[in-house]
Amino acid sequence: MRFLQVGEPGAERPVVQVEDGSDATVTYDLLPLTSRIDAEFLAAGGLDRAARAARDGDLLRTDITGQRVGTPVARPGAVLCIGMNYAAHAAESGAQLPEQPVLFLKTPNTVGGPNDSVRIPGRSTKTDWEVELAVVIGRQATELSSPEEAAACIAGYAVANDLSERTWQMEESGGQWSKGKCTAGYTPLGPWLVPAGEVDETALRLRSWVNGEPRQDSSTADLIFPVREVIEHLSQYLTLEPGDVVLTGTPEGVALSGRFPYLQPGDVVEMEIDGLGRQRQEMVGARVGGGAQ
Repeated sequence: MRFLQVGEPGAERPVVQVEDGSDATVTYDLLPLTSRIDAEFLAAGGLDRAARAARDGDLLRTDITGQRVGTPVARPGAVLCIGMNYAAHAAESGAQLPEQPVLFLKTPNTVGGPNDSVRIPGRSTKTDWEVELAVVIGRQATELSSPEEAAACIAGYAVANDLSERTWQMEESGGQWSKGKCTAGYTPLGPWLVPAGEVDETALRLRSWVNGEPRQDSSTADLIFPVREVIEHLSQYLTLEPGDVVLTGTPEGVALSGRFPYLQPGDVVEMEIDGLGRQRQEMVGARVGGGAQ
């Protein structure tokens, strides 16, 4: 089962897709249950309610062919990110392995649809790609006492691209990475939200491509800090709320390694995680005076 939102920006509608007995995918309209997949829907057990409604025949089929796919979670309250969480990526970045999860934040307006074009700011010279497993929080999490408690707070998982401007992140950072992480649209998310109970987050293959050429190819089995430990750890320092998104780190194979060029207007980036779908973005440039071309 997978949840997504379709339609033009600001006018998306929620749907759920399920496989019938013949391996065909059927799409159901979720508007009888909610106007969007957001914090309120998740906190009220919306994913389970939608699953029951689809199973009991209470939802109408709908056709979304040709429609834009938006972010599967409507404007999260917080986007929390873990840095250097794959050993090989830390090595290619010239960093030592962290002893504790490294936290930085992205602003909510960085979150965009999985296939939307992404504008590279005119001043950017080092925009980089990063495929990541995204965790969507389903219930409030504060001072959790175990990874098992953390698992109970996870609504589901999605694909994310943690786009980063490396000059701003490192050379102009002032000591904090978020300057290089918060350009609007720099967190393409989706296409789907897959419920946690249907995902083994410990062994998911992550891959990325630029202009059709392979870049990253790894597995969440190589995470330094596994997903549930990350959620438990974060809850000791802050309160996670329903709808919040946690990005869990990226594997090796980014431009920061020096092996590949940074992104330019016209480049096409693709990301895929087993069972969670595939996303595609075309990088576009900035017009004189601002705006996307």
